Amino acid sequence: MLQRILFGLIVFIFFYKLNAQRATPTIIDEADVPPYELPQLLITLSGEKTNTPSDWERLRRPEIHSYFANQVYGVVPGTIELFGVEVLDYEPSALSGQAIRKQVNLYFKKGNKSLTMPLLIYLPAGNKKSPVFLAYNFKGNHSINPDSAILINGKKEIELSPEEHKKFNKSGRGGRTSRWALERIIHAGYGLVTIDYNNVDPDKNDFSDGVHKLFYKDGQNAPGKNEWGSLSAWAWGLSRIMDFLETEVLVDHKKVILFGHSRLGKTALWAGANDHRFGIVISNNSGCGGAAISRRRFGEKVSDINTNYPHWFAKNFHKFNENETELAIDQHMLIALIAPRPVYVASASQDSWADPRGEFLAAKEASPVYELYGEKGIKMKKMPPVNTPFHGTIGYHLREGKHDVTDYDWEQYIKFADQHFKSN
Repeated sequence: MLQRILFGLIVFIFFYKLNAQRATPTIIDEADVPPYELPQLLITLSGEKTNTPSDWERLRRPEIHSYFANQVYGVVPGTIELFGVEVLDYEPSALSGQAIRKQVNLYFKKGNKSLTMPLLIYLPAGNKKSPVFLAYNFKGNHSINPDSAILINGKKEIELSPEEHKKFNKSGRGGRTSRWALERIIHAGYGLVTIDYNNVDPDKNDFSDGVHKLFYKDGQNAPGKNEWGSLSAWAWGLSRIMDFLETEVLVDHKKVILFGHSRLGKTALWAGANDHRFGIVISNNSGCGGAAISRRRFGEKVSDINTNYPHWFAKNFHKFNENETELAIDQHMLIALIAPRPVYVASASQDSWADPRGEFLAAKEASPVYELYGEKGIKMKKMPPVNTPFHGTIGYHLREGKHDVTDYDWEQYIKFADQHFKSN
């Protein structure tokens, strides 16, 4: 009996020490960042140097994209076309006459399974075709503006179930207005297309709901190890919205600006890497698994994000918990996949969890691919001071403040879009 107890104690101590070693403390001081070497952006797996855009597109880009798809975000295991579109609301004189408001449901169907994606669209009144910002929201379409005509999951308030009412009252109409500079966007000549990301895949560790269930084979109830997590599912949803926007006569589908904040900033970068139809891609405070260099291990680490949000990435990505140096890629390569289209990375000075310096460095290290195309990358050696934006083909700013989306951010994004869309 005593021997069993001692053996059990030894095993406990062994695994306790092992876990203590692996559960490394959060790095919040630049001096504690481990030495690292980034994977070569322009050298193929066979050792061939990438010298031209053609080399990049034929050789190196497919290698990098395939690795991200299979080892990080997960591949989409099939295709499904838009089944139908229902216009729920059309108001040509919304926001005191400044905007057109349109609300539609996008329907997807496979066998006896279906998915409904309710979109909210605002466009500048008087424009024949408008460039638009396309973005997910966190709390529902009704949260982005106090407009009382905004539907809740495609429904009027009187049509809501008790459970839907509870969720609606918690988020509140217009509860996230501060993150959506809607009047500024409209006044600048841009529209906004938005949807609650939970309508595509609910943000929880449960693969029985959302879009995943439409793709399962008989007997399957979770994605395979190299198949899509929630981030890849949300990216899929953005491309399906783009399918619809190509048919919307009021939208200039050649000028769609993909925007995302935090986990949705990660999503925007991956969606932009997958789909060349997005004209500009903007990542706001996206951090680990988004714009920040993983090997720096600053703030949120790969192990942190996979532990706290095990459903976001492909299961294969979990192999790299506490083991980032074994990745054949890093996040500068994700940004490079968007080239030569304009991309903007934004950080916040008090958002150490998202590693602002790592976000800047990734944008800078993606520049060689942009330069292959003759585009303006980031040449500066030092990170720019707070509130000093840089607008090349790669844009970057470090905003004063916390993890959030502010009017200052939107001011920069509109200027960036003007630079690339209105100067042509």
